[in-house]
Amino acid sequence: MTAHVFHSTVLREYDVRGIVGETLHAADAYALGKAFGTHVRRAGGTRVCVGYDGRVSSPELSSRLMEGLKSTGLEVLNVGLGATPMLYYGVFELDTDGGIMVTGSHNPPNYNGFKMMLGKKPCFGEAIQALGKTANAGDFEVGEGSITDVDIFDRYVKRLLRDYEGASFKVAWDPANGAAGPAIEELVKHLPGEHIVINAEVDGTFPNHHADPTVEENLEQLKEVVAQHGCDIGLSFDGDGDRIGAIDGQGRVVWGDQMLAIMAGDLLKELPGAPIIADVKASQALFDRITELGGKAIMWKTGHSLIKDKMVELEAPLAGEMSGHIFYKHKFYGHDDAIYAGLRFMNAIAKQGGDLAALKDGLPQAINTPELRFDCDEVRKFEVVREVKARLEAAGADMSTVDGVRVQTADGWWLLRASNTQAVLVARCEASTDAGLERLKAELVAALALSGVEAPDSL
Repeated sequence: MTAHVFHSTVLREYDVRGIVGETLHAADAYALGKAFGTHVRRAGGTRVCVGYDGRVSSPELSSRLMEGLKSTGLEVLNVGLGATPMLYYGVFELDTDGGIMVTGSHNPPNYNGFKMMLGKKPCFGEAIQALGKTANAGDFEVGEGSITDVDIFDRYVKRLLRDYEGASFKVAWDPANGAAGPAIEELVKHLPGEHIVINAEVDGTFPNHHADPTVEENLEQLKEVVAQHGCDIGLSFDGDGDRIGAIDGQGRVVWGDQMLAIMAGDLLKELPGAPIIADVKASQALFDRITELGGKAIMWKTGHSLIKDKMVELEAPLAGEMSGHIFYKHKFYGHDDAIYAGLRFMNAIAKQGGDLAALKDGLPQAINTPELRFDCDEVRKFEVVREVKARLEAAGADMSTVDGVRVQTADGWWLLRASNTQAVLVARCEASTDAGLERLKAELVAALALSGVEAPDSL
């Protein structure tokens, strides 16, 4: 068997991702298919589901991936172009032994990659590294497989609609020329209220703006539409439809942790005392709010696969990240489907008075920085966090080390962690006063300086 070595940067913590033509090639897709197929076969599986997003490179990578899977003797069900959560849904709906989505997620157009499920669970961490080892050894199963096209689009849209409770809103939707566009266009035909959809055409060059709803400048076009049409809500999506952003009728961003707080306000009435998970970047106001509502607030690592795994462990009905990944296990499958999250968000708004702006105003107010991302070498980024953590431990700091370091002080907190998807460090600060925020920012800048890292201007 021919061995295959992946570029050192592409096998990430919770997916496989690289720059097309530089660190990621069609040959990698083929080898990944063979390695993944081998693991599925050796676990007793026979069928896998494959889908791809709207990136220019996705059809070729998907084709080569499926050939690799087929070569191991698997039956491959090709659900075609769609959002990542449609692929996840396909794994459950078609009851396959795993699934792979070809997607570059929210990265720039020249990136692409693969999000995977083994069985009905996310494939991440050591399981991804194991695929690399199988490829390195050339230790592949061989068999006569097949590739069959399966259209699940209508079933997927129908499933999304099942849990909508019928409130009538005026909503602006921005799929950002990503893979969720067609499903959103079809979905709104069946919803009450009035709906304006922009940038619905799938275009892997993302001509209108970058498809990342956590960056406020990417929401400017949506804000204009909300203002122009007098909408109650604006919803924005990333390139593969597993992350959501929102703005209220006043054009203000409702961040991921604020959305989760509003959803928790609804869910905990139905499931009192339930655990709700949020990542380390989320506001302390969210964790306090969950506790105040009688829920069990859980702080966990950033990363969609890591959160999903924790949900299974704790049997949590709801989880979310600052990045807009929101996961419902309650009535759903426990994965991050941004369209579904949007519908459940609208349910939660309706059941708490129907006014998103008022709900945002009613949340505890904290003063914080946005998520700050700044370049740092792929290897060095982890070393910097380790160095900062060691110095803080020596100083006896009050901190969480569940993911990087989150330092708690009397009046706030600051966070430093290494991104698992890009060569960047991620930071955030939050305090109860402007003076407190400046002090915490200064602490973070000083901690970085001791490791020879110059803080971004935004700090």
